[in-house]
Amino acid sequence: MRSPKDFFAPLAVGAPEPLRQIPVPPSRMIHFFDPSNEKMAAKVPDIAKKVDVLLGNLEDAVRADRKEAARNGLVAIAKSTDFGKTQLWTRVNSLDSPWVLDDLITLVTEIGDKLDVIMVPKVEGAQDIHYVDRLLAQLEARAGLTKPLLVHAILETASGVANVEEIAGASPRMQGISLGPADLAASRRMKTTRVGGGHPGYLVRTDPTGEDLNEGRTTYQQDLWHYTVARMVDACAANGILPYYGPFGDIRDVVACEDQFRNAFLLGCVGAWSLHPVQIDIAKKVFSPSPEDVAWARRVIAEMGDGTGAVMIDGKMQDDASVKQCRVVAELADALAADDPELAAAYDAATKEAS
Repeated sequence: MRSPKDFFAPLAVGAPEPLRQIPVPPSRMIHFFDPSNEKMAAKVPDIAKKVDVLLGNLEDAVRADRKEAARNGLVAIAKSTDFGKTQLWTRVNSLDSPWVLDDLITLVTEIGDKLDVIMVPKVEGAQDIHYVDRLLAQLEARAGLTKPLLVHAILETASGVANVEEIAGASPRMQGISLGPADLAASRRMKTTRVGGGHPGYLVRTDPTGEDLNEGRTTYQQDLWHYTVARMVDACAANGILPYYGPFGDIRDVVACEDQFRNAFLLGCVGAWSLHPVQIDIAKKVFSPSPEDVAWARRVIAEMGDGTGAVMIDGKMQDDASVKQCRVVAELADALAADDPELAAAYDAATKEAS
């Protein structure tokens, strides 16, 4: 590990200064598209207006014989599209693949000024981030970039989970981490073939009430990903970066998708991947605090004054810790409302009604 005094030093002569704090624009949904698919590419300008993050995918779901087309397609799209306030990300191929070096060289030198974040799959430890960190610095210097590219790791191997804390703190480029449930399930030898979400066999059962062990016993499905998401959230929070839920593969089951996204939101995630346009509105809804929650948070903050001591509001005790919780909700709401007049109006109306 680098000395603390050198942690924020550029890793190549001429590379831009690393950021001391990562920017935190809205990133409720990271919407994936295949740049080699002409139909998808044609929809990019319209979809860019609806999402917080648009990600050109070069890795899984892109066939081996389409890798170069996807890379070149992303370059063409980035050069020809005005993304406005929407962030442009990419997911490069894995570090053990024959394509990743060309991905990074081409994208940084051709469209490094348009990209915000590079998502790196199957990160196993800090060594993977260190490799990408140094290479990006060299390429940024070659391209004459003035703003450093950020790095986002995908947590999708058992080694990655075991090393998630060191991954989160491996570089000032680290923007966040996403859960990659499908590859992680395979790495762990989990017996599920689903891409994210729960499993009906992963459950708990109430105790028997009589001699018949099958009678009157209610079952409750459990969350396969609770431990991993919680550990990822802690690692990100401790290092000042952002946690995300990854993909939910059953596109038709919008109800379960919303449930999974909400579980992640409540645990501390700031967004999730959207694999289909139907999931965009789900992510936008779930990862935006409800007007009712925002109104309550603002009320508690107002009635607590300087944030010390304790008060009773509607029969519920509120104290210093309550204010900290409420500020998380209120500050997120303010950030989202700043770019969304409709959401701002809903929050203000609910606050007015509650006061």
